[in-house]
Amino acid sequence: MKLLFVVDPLARLKPHKDSSVAMMRTAAARGHAVYACEARQLALRDGIVHAPCAALELRAGDDWFRIAHVETCRLKDFHAVVMRADPPVDTDYLLATYLLGVAEAGGATVLNRPSALRDFNEKLAILQFPQFIAPTLVSADAAEIGQFLAEYEDIIVKPLTEMGGTGVFRLRPDDPNRNAILETLTRRGHRVIMAQRYLPAIAAGDKRILLIDGEVVPWALARIPQAGETRGNLAAGGTARAQALGERDRRIAETIAPWAVERGLFLVGLDVIGDCLTEINVTSPTGFQEITAQTGHDVALQFIAAIERHHTRAVHP
Repeated sequence: MKLLFVVDPLARLKPHKDSSVAMMRTAAARGHAVYACEARQLALRDGIVHAPCAALELRAGDDWFRIAHVETCRLKDFHAVVMRADPPVDTDYLLATYLLGVAEAGGATVLNRPSALRDFNEKLAILQFPQFIAPTLVSADAAEIGQFLAEYEDIIVKPLTEMGGTGVFRLRPDDPNRNAILETLTRRGHRVIMAQRYLPAIAAGDKRILLIDGEVVPWALARIPQAGETRGNLAAGGTARAQALGERDRRIAETIAPWAVERGLFLVGLDVIGDCLTEINVTSPTGFQEITAQTGHDVALQFIAAIERHHTRAVHP
């Protein structure tokens, strides 16, 4: 197969931990042609979406890729286009999904589906599954958030478009910075944010559970906060520990898996703290390399094999 990965600049990817790198290496090892471009390079002319695509040679170690050549390619000429650009989900990101949507309408297979990337905000998507979430408020009104804080006494507030724990704060009623934090996050009442009851189970880790084409990866990656930190995100210094799925974890994952497939969400990363679903990550879920290194379960192989099956079904329905 000929695969295109839409990623952040290659030189910025960390080969020892980046899931996109694991995907590309595995695809190359299985004999597929691997290309890469950035979302900002997508273009459209005469109704055809194209991009300057770098043909990659993949290898082990920190010097993990070599660009063999660059050619202008139509996205519909790839067997699959894997959208892996990181958030924030800003105007540039959304415009890229519109171009990917045009490519999809013209015959390209885009994973995850561009419309789903727009429709399912990673924070708000949990509202589809109220049976699994902690008490939650979405609002730009600092007074309303204050009432929520007064009710639950210990809450988390976070923006709706960031990743890696950016902009996440824990608030208590006596926090002297409460008003400043809410003014900043809500841009003085002009941007909605999410508030959730604080979950003490974060001490045991923020579990990332992966769904690949409706299949549940049997291992979760618990991101455990460092001392004095509320956030378990690896980008915020959390420690990664792979662990088998618990009964509640599996129930959440198996409930969401068919919903995700129906909406064109080929790869999904669920965040679960204790018994509560906190996010449904659809942009660039990670954790592949950590799970593989600690358990021997090759997540990237599962992902590429799923793309192969997806292509076979499309060719021979």
